[in-house]
Amino acid sequence: MSGIRPAARAIVFAYHDVGVRCLRVLLDAGVEVPLVVTHVDSPGETIWFASVASVAAEYGLRCVAPADPHEPALLEAARAMQPDFVFSFYYRQMLKREWLSLPRRGAFNMHGSLLPRYRGRAPVNWAVIHGERETGATLHRMNEKPDNGAIVDQCAVPILADDTARDVFGKVTVAAEIVLARSLPDLLAGTQVERPQQLALGRYYSGRRPEDGRIPGQASALQIHNLVRALAPPYPCAFLQIQGRRVLIERTRREATDSSNGTAAPDALQMASDGSALWLQATDGNRLRVLAARCEGDAQLLDARTFEARFGALRLRVDA
Repeated sequence: MSGIRPAARAIVFAYHDVGVRCLRVLLDAGVEVPLVVTHVDSPGETIWFASVASVAAEYGLRCVAPADPHEPALLEAARAMQPDFVFSFYYRQMLKREWLSLPRRGAFNMHGSLLPRYRGRAPVNWAVIHGERETGATLHRMNEKPDNGAIVDQCAVPILADDTARDVFGKVTVAAEIVLARSLPDLLAGTQVERPQQLALGRYYSGRRPEDGRIPGQASALQIHNLVRALAPPYPCAFLQIQGRRVLIERTRREATDSSNGTAAPDALQMASDGSALWLQATDGNRLRVLAARCEGDAQLLDARTFEARFGALRLRVDA
């Protein structure tokens, strides 16, 4: 016997950029990964992120993408692998007791927020919608409730006032890599310190649908700006309706309001052209410069000229 301790063995559930980077962290640390479970990319989704399946192929790892990860045959094969750990890195399905009780040393998840805040789905988007100035990544032990288990470690990142959700997701990906890399030695040694979540300090959020991007007619300029940047491409955009046509708002910038011009705040959201730029006039008296917008189905961006040609007015009330 050489006395060399064998590498830990982990089954990895992973998807998206966080899945790619965290899988690479495990492999870099010498963790044996006999199985990677991922998703088939949805044909209706804009795939702007890196592929876990491609990384698995690069390293010659067995990789599967079952519709249901709880298939008896897959669980039976996993038991035979006798894993020390199960890790979930942005895998999109909840793992049930069969998986959570399978590894010898525990099942752990990487979540894209500073738990217990923003438990649940789309945590980066929700944080931007609510105007948060920081978020992060949290490694926690999994149990049968979503994002509920004890915290191993977390790392915060800033959210700038004009950051889009994609900007923030890039930062969260780096935070996830940092958290896993610095937590892994203690996990492998069995010396990690876990602290229970104070769940009352946060709440659970559900997933978002494209229809949830409708801009409320009574929203403040800041609320609109936050919604726009939370849903900016590659996500389905925030939108409004003008003369029955859906207008996608891709990017805005907050502008100082000149209170001396005598213009009263509108009673409902308006989209306006001043001949050279497009604006959103909010009911709180503040306005946003529209940096990028388009009519749904059109490739061409709307500018002041095309807006006026299409809608035939300089100032239009947004449809309720």
